[in-house]
Amino acid sequence: MTQSVHIIGGGMAGSEAAWQLAQAGIPVILHEMRGVARTDAHATDGLAELVCSNSFRSDDATANAVGVLHEEMRRLGSLIMREADAARVPAGSALAVDRDIFSAGVTAALEAEPLVEIRREIVDRLPGADDGQWIVATGPLTHAALAEDIATLTGQDQLAFFDALAPIVHFDSIDMETAWFQSRWDKASEGGDGRDYINCPLDRDQYETFIDALLAAEKTEFKEWEASTPYFEGCMPIEVMASRGRETLRFGPMKPVGLTNPATGKRAHAVIQLRQDNALGTLWNIVGFQTKMKHGEQVRVFRTIPGLEQAEFARLGGLHRNTFIKSPVLLDETLRLKARPNIRFAGQITGCEGYIESAAIGLMAARYAAAEAKGETPQTPPVTTAHGALLSHITGGAEADTFQPMNVNFGLFPMLDYAHGKKERKAGYARRALEDMNAWIAAAPA
Repeated sequence: MTQSVHIIGGGMAGSEAAWQLAQAGIPVILHEMRGVARTDAHATDGLAELVCSNSFRSDDATANAVGVLHEEMRRLGSLIMREADAARVPAGSALAVDRDIFSAGVTAALEAEPLVEIRREIVDRLPGADDGQWIVATGPLTHAALAEDIATLTGQDQLAFFDALAPIVHFDSIDMETAWFQSRWDKASEGGDGRDYINCPLDRDQYETFIDALLAAEKTEFKEWEASTPYFEGCMPIEVMASRGRETLRFGPMKPVGLTNPATGKRAHAVIQLRQDNALGTLWNIVGFQTKMKHGEQVRVFRTIPGLEQAEFARLGGLHRNTFIKSPVLLDETLRLKARPNIRFAGQITGCEGYIESAAIGLMAARYAAAEAKGETPQTPPVTTAHGALLSHITGGAEADTFQPMNVNFGLFPMLDYAHGKKERKAGYARRALEDMNAWIAAAPA
């Protein structure tokens, strides 16, 4: 019988990796510490729990790199994408999910898979060189003892950044006499009607008052060793953005363009948007409002927003420390740890950022491990695909000295050899990626 592949971590990457290996006929032992230990960010013991936003971002496979990654994963039989599609909630052109339905679907699928054994236990040391194939997919909240063992083996200093959570509001506490439903430019998601977001308008005075409140609010205090840890730019706390300039938020998460207030027939000075967070439409998260404000301060400040004066919060924002390895130095092109090649790394711990990027790296780590288990040579997807571009960045394309977490984007793709406008270039990248992914899948061993 084929020897089992062990996976440490049942998040997005670990869950996808377990599924892919099982579909390839490889037995899996999935080690997940939640169930015997808690983390600072998770609320449940469910596999693939979403701890930050409930959005997988753009689902546009014709002109957006994230949407292309979605579509490539669907074509590769992704469990994460299957369950995301099943748990979808309206979010314009984005793919957002009911987080509870999504996690329950992933968990049920893996629990029902006969080739997957789930062990609820802490793994606090890396396996030895003779212990078979392992995939470390522990994510940004790697157990402290395991993280220390990784640092000891690699001889590299750990890199770290902070990630922040956005608050979630009960719908029935939102004043819909002030707020209104509308997607930016009325752009609808599949099954949506162009009214997928709740919008809270601010005039100039309200905006200035809000900025003052953000800047003056009491924040979470850092420990001395955390003080120099950088934030990931894609999850910047709202008050940190505000500190960069009073107009910063009006050109970021509070930009009013593409929205018309039906009460005035005009565009507001600034707009705060909420996106549906569950299938029932009872919970809505404040888009882009990750925060490190203390909980009491969050309630006070966010209730100054027009439409949220009586807001009731299902979850307040929070802050947690994320860790990742220096992958361009430590990993080979198939995600193996150079210092111990029977171990692969996958997910956010490799330095990719985002739910779907994490799952995609887990998918590829599993395909490489499955090929190795069958005595085949692992095949890397073309760098012109979203998977290939992301892998190339992680495993050598990035500058090691300044390596930071990265979302998939067309800047990671090889340039097209012809000149077009921005819109046409994006469409060209997307078309080439999916064509090349199709060819790569067709050429893969049966």
